[in-house]
Amino acid sequence: MLLDSFDFERRTLTDVVGGDARPTWTLKPVATNAVQIAAGSYTVRPGDTLRAIGEMSGAGSEAIALENDLTPPFTLRAGQLLLIPAGLYHRVGTGETGIGIARAYGADWGEIITINALAEPYILRVGQRLRLPSDARPAPPGPVNVGARAAAFTLDIDDIVTGSQPALAEAARPTTGSAAPRQPVTTAIAAPARFAGRFEWPLNGPILARFGPLAPGKVSDGINIAAAAGTQIRAAADGVVAYAGDQIGVYGGLILINHGGGWVSAYGHAARIDVQRGQAVRSGDVIGRAGATGQVQTSQLHFQLRKNRIPVDPMKQLPPR
Repeated sequence: MLLDSFDFERRTLTDVVGGDARPTWTLKPVATNAVQIAAGSYTVRPGDTLRAIGEMSGAGSEAIALENDLTPPFTLRAGQLLLIPAGLYHRVGTGETGIGIARAYGADWGEIITINALAEPYILRVGQRLRLPSDARPAPPGPVNVGARAAAFTLDIDDIVTGSQPALAEAARPTTGSAAPRQPVTTAIAAPARFAGRFEWPLNGPILARFGPLAPGKVSDGINIAAAAGTQIRAAADGVVAYAGDQIGVYGGLILINHGGGWVSAYGHAARIDVQRGQAVRSGDVIGRAGATGQVQTSQLHFQLRKNRIPVDPMKQLPPR
């Protein structure tokens, strides 16, 4: 059941305790430097590199490689003809995120992923050219206000999983998760090398809603588990916290854990968050407390599992009970 607008604002913005106060995509203003590049071609000369050709053309090495079906190590030969794809290209700056870039141009981040064939771990390179949708336009300048905050509620879990990592310089390496970071990690975070073990129940309680179709036109990407307010929420498996906050209004307090191997778990409606981005957790660690934040009126946990961005039925991954 949807809450009225006043209750929705109250529950999501003031009732969640803990989490990262400022999400990564708000930390670095995006410089809207997009340039329209015309379609063309280039004949490779001796000594040319794909990176240099990308810089010269303005389309970027990634887009040229994609257009010409080039694969690592991107070896070129003199006389080779390369097609330069037309498009509107943004040059990624230090610390910029996919979500931040998409918002700066009023574009859909999922569409940008598709256009650029981005893949896990979704960490952008400083200097990388991102091809933008044809209808992308720079957002009007101005200070962040309540309206801008409300726009954050259009985010979904997939946006955060794929678009919240700050860009890294070419030779830089992402930060490794720490069991007790002193402060939220604001750089790109390395995912676990692989998924280890199995998933366990994040808490015990009756199932309120199952995975899949609910009412006409409504689909649940996870399960909802009834829980008394304050019930401990536990990590379903080892991993690294990818997000901890309340920027997706429907879920209220939300925690995302990257488990490696393409697996991500999500824990929504938390009244209290006890972890922060970049924190390494073990299966069974307490990560928060259940509550009624977001678009629910009774205390519960919304639990999701995603494999390679696709929601899967948690009941098929959790042990029987």
